[in-house]
Amino acid sequence: MSGSPIINKEGEVIAIHGKADLAKLSQEQKSEIESQLQAKIETFSWGIPIKTYIENAHFAQATPPPLKTFSFETITINEKGEKIKSEKHEAQYFSENLGNGITMDMVLIPAGTFLMGSPETEKGRSNSESPQRRVTVASFFMGKYTVTQAQWRAVAALPQVKIPLKPNPSYFKGDNLPVDSVSWEEAVEFCVRLTRKTGREYRLPSEAEWEYAARAGTTTPFYFGETITSELANYNAADTYALEPRGIYRGKTTPVGSFPPNAFGLYDMHGNVWEWIADPWHDNYDGAPSDGSVWETGGKKGIRLLRGCSWDIYSRFCRAAYRNRIGFDIGGENIGFRVATSFIKIPSF
Repeated sequence: MSGSPIINKEGEVIAIHGKADLAKLSQEQKSEIESQLQAKIETFSWGIPIKTYIENAHFAQATPPPLKTFSFETITINEKGEKIKSEKHEAQYFSENLGNGITMDMVLIPAGTFLMGSPETEKGRSNSESPQRRVTVASFFMGKYTVTQAQWRAVAALPQVKIPLKPNPSYFKGDNLPVDSVSWEEAVEFCVRLTRKTGREYRLPSEAEWEYAARAGTTTPFYFGETITSELANYNAADTYALEPRGIYRGKTTPVGSFPPNAFGLYDMHGNVWEWIADPWHDNYDGAPSDGSVWETGGKKGIRLLRGCSWDIYSRFCRAAYRNRIGFDIGGENIGFRVATSFIKIPSF
C-alpha cells in the first residue's frame, strides 16, 4: 500500500510502498538520502524536545489533575501460544479533555529500572538492540492507547504552531481507529498544539520510556511472554515466532484497545501501528544515556525511531526490543503514535 515502509529480512526499511525504485538503491545511495534528510531536519525548526519553543521560559511543576483508577486483566502465554496465567491489575490515570466530548486517557507509569535491549539468545534480534544495559526511568504518564482519529481531529482543529495538520489523514477510517499516515513532524506538531491547549508539556516518548512502558516489568520478547498470537495483537500472524500456530492476517488497523493490555495498563504496544519516538536513530546503544532521556546527541537526526510493530508486519518485528526507523517527514498507513507527559507546566504564550 502506498506510503508504508518496506522492510527486509533484517528488519531494515529499504523502500516505501508506492516508490518501488527505492528498493533498488545501493547502500551509497541510501546513505546519500539519509544525509539529505539530516540536512533537511537541521533546517527544520522543530529540534527534538518540544521545549525548544519555550527554552527560555521558567518551568514550574504543575499540580497533577485528579487521578482515577481502572482495573484490567493481563494474559501470559507459553511458547505454544497457550494461556498459562491471567492476572488482575489496577492502574491510575487521568483524562485530558480535548473538547467536544473527546478525551485522552493518560496512564501513570511508575518509576523503575529495567534492562533495555535484547540478549544475544533472543530469536529475531538485531545488533542495533545491543548492548543490553540498565536504564532508570522516572515516572511519567503515557497514552493508554495510540492517538485515535477522533483525538487527532480535535487537536488538528487547534491553532497551527509550525505546520498544518490534515483533519483526517488516515488511510483506514474510523473514530476509534488509530490515526495513521502521519509523519514524525506532524506528530510533534500535534504534541505542541496539545501543550498549548492544556498547559502541560505533551511530547513523544523517549525510546527508553517506550520500551520500559512496553515491557511493564517483563523480560520476555513480548509482554505476553515467549511469543505472540493474533488473538492477542494485530500483526501479520501468517508467520510464527515460536511454537504457536499460524494466526490470521487482518490487513488493516483495529480499534484501539481491542486486545489485552500489559501490566501497566497500556494497550496495543505490540502491533496495530508503528509508534513514533522522539529520539533520532543511532545504530546501537553504545554511549546511550542511562536515565531514560531522549538521546539527542549524535545519531541521524533526519531518521526517527519507530517502535511497536504494525498490522502488516511479522511477529519477530513486534518484540519489545525491536527498533525500526524511517525519515522524519514520511508517514504511512501503518504509522501512528502515542503521547507522553511528565506534568511540566508551560507558561502562557
